[in-house]
Amino acid sequence: MKRPRITLSSRPVKSPRFPGFTHTIRFRLTVLYSALLFALTSLVLGGVYFAVERSGEAHPVTKQFTAQKYIDGRFAYEFQGVKVEEVEAAVNYETLANLRQVSFVVLGGVAVASLGIGWILSGRVLRPVRSISRTAADIQATDLSQRIRLDGPRDELRDLADTVDSMLERLDDAFDAQRRLIDDASHELRSPLAIIRANLDAVLNAEESDEEERRAAVRVVDRATIRMTRLVEDLLATARRQAPALADSDVDLSAAVADACEEFELPAAEGDVVIRRRLPPGLMVIGDHDALRRAVGNLLSNAVRLSPPGSVITVTAGRDDDGRVRTSVTDEGPGIADADREKVFDRFWRASRDAGQRREQGRSGERGQSREPGRDRHAGLGLAIVRQIIESHGGEVRVTSTLGAGATFTLRLPARTDEE
Repeated sequence: MKRPRITLSSRPVKSPRFPGFTHTIRFRLTVLYSALLFALTSLVLGGVYFAVERSGEAHPVTKQFTAQKYIDGRFAYEFQGVKVEEVEAAVNYETLANLRQVSFVVLGGVAVASLGIGWILSGRVLRPVRSISRTAADIQATDLSQRIRLDGPRDELRDLADTVDSMLERLDDAFDAQRRLIDDASHELRSPLAIIRANLDAVLNAEESDEEERRAAVRVVDRATIRMTRLVEDLLATARRQAPALADSDVDLSAAVADACEEFELPAAEGDVVIRRRLPPGLMVIGDHDALRRAVGNLLSNAVRLSPPGSVITVTAGRDDDGRVRTSVTDEGPGIADADREKVFDRFWRASRDAGQRREQGRSGERGQSREPGRDRHAGLGLAIVRQIIESHGGEVRVTSTLGAGATFTLRLPARTDEE
């Protein structure tokens, strides 16, 4: 006996299709408005009908009697009569019948009119939504300059449009900052790469170059490589701090500052610079230990790079009267002009060459035939990242300086409370 063959079709089962407009919010709002108006009208008419029906007895004439008419004592004619109560009941009955007919006609008209009114009202209500949708459709990832700018009353849709405009404003600023960062980083990376390439070409391709010229080129290439490494690390630190998954925890600020000081002990010693620390324990904050260490490390990097031989870098920490904790890095470098104190936190900002001269002047002979341009003060991302890290922790960065006598950078952070 053969078994029946069962064939499974791969064709999807077609569901009943409806016109496209039935899937829109406007259609659903129209149906909702129409249903609500129809139900309200039905309740009103039903209430009126019920009140009229309960106001008195209503039924057709069922009880009649025969009466005779006499004129001057003589029989005139005979007629059918009803009682007054029967007449009132019959009038009520006819009134209810007419009321039912009128109610059905009114309900039919209301059903049709409510659909039209609901369609118009829903269209007016959804007009701002269509404006938002059109603007969002016109916006591209490379052009966030368009705004909705919705007019009209200050209602929920106006608030929604303003919120979307504010979001687009922030996105536009973020993309613009990202483009500027990429352009500036590309420019900054291009310079050390050009230095490396120029020195390698000058030394390797020149047969008459001696050992001293090659050593000078190696030193220049090494400094350019360190510069690129620092820039790449700054970019990574920026991306890491902006990551949404970053989790903060209890951090001993003194421990984070001490870790940063240990990293720069050797570079400072090589430049004949001493780092002195006064870091009392127990300065607890809520944040990221590595990020705070990075912020202090960037300050120390500038201080070590700019401090003259035989100078001292002082690193302190403590608690202010308002309950906030702070840490400061003070160097004896060239200082910062008053007009440049806020600009030093801008990305890739460079001070004027005459704002202060570094001890690099004593090494000009070392560069000899190298092709490394002089380095400006506070170039790069270091201080911009310091401000970003501290502000993301709810703190602030302050700088005080006397031109030619050093600078002091102070990081102030909210202290961790017992309730936290």
